[in-house]
Amino acid sequence: MDAARRAGDEQAARWKGRAGHAWGDLKGVLDEMFRPFEELLVDAVAAEQARQVLEVGCGTGGITLAVARRLGPAGRCVGIDISEPMISTAREYAEQEAVPASFICDDAQDHAFDPGTFDAVISRFGVMFFRDSVRAFANLRRAARDEAALRFVVWRDPSENPFMTTAQRAAAPLLPELPVPRPDEPGQFAFADPDKVRRILTESGWAAIDIRPVDVVCTLPEKELVRYFTRLGALGMYLPEVDEKTRARVVETVRAAFDPFVHGSEVRFTAACWTVGARASTAKFS
Repeated sequence: MDAARRAGDEQAARWKGRAGHAWGDLKGVLDEMFRPFEELLVDAVAAEQARQVLEVGCGTGGITLAVARRLGPAGRCVGIDISEPMISTAREYAEQEAVPASFICDDAQDHAFDPGTFDAVISRFGVMFFRDSVRAFANLRRAARDEAALRFVVWRDPSENPFMTTAQRAAAPLLPELPVPRPDEPGQFAFADPDKVRRILTESGWAAIDIRPVDVVCTLPEKELVRYFTRLGALGMYLPEVDEKTRARVVETVRAAFDPFVHGSEVRFTAACWTVGARASTAKFS
């Protein structure tokens, strides 16, 4: 089994288990923290006057629901995610809010979408985890109509996102077995290289590729910070396996490392990302 496939399988297991439950538990915090990206993608859909929208890696469904509300009864928004816990949360919120959005629990890389269905495909931090990115985006191209819009947001380099790497860096001396992510494997920063992103999209049937940097200030309540870093990321996945004494030391050390981002009752950081746009090519593609 090659490294990318092994990493992809590990990601799938993570999202179906502990990580998926953590994102569900922290839905409100994360939705608010990443609200600027929700607004960016909802506005992009509106500008396209899209009516049939697919969100890839929809997680707990915040953006899918926001798009469905913007589209109204004349439109349709579908979210797909591999995580059963997160899809369950998304469906619960859709039912509670009476929003006509629908959700699919499956891998967008392989799901049998009806061909030529969607006139917009969007994602917020949901496309970096595929085992085979070219295959995945080719499948999304088949699901899209000719000239359909593709718009997604991904993280730039880890060096530009110190907030996102603080927990791992601070905990590493205390947890030598903490997994270290590789940039060439599926994961948070897998799309940091814009040339790689451009190649993937070109090879999978997308054209008019436009990749631009965007820097967005994100916030979360300071009172949620410990819950945030002890539940999410590599540290969140590994911490439940350690003894209580070690856990206490790690939490104290990591919390102190976040001090530069704490401003009174608020945690504030800049998310350094790429916004990627493209069109479903009209060239013959199969």
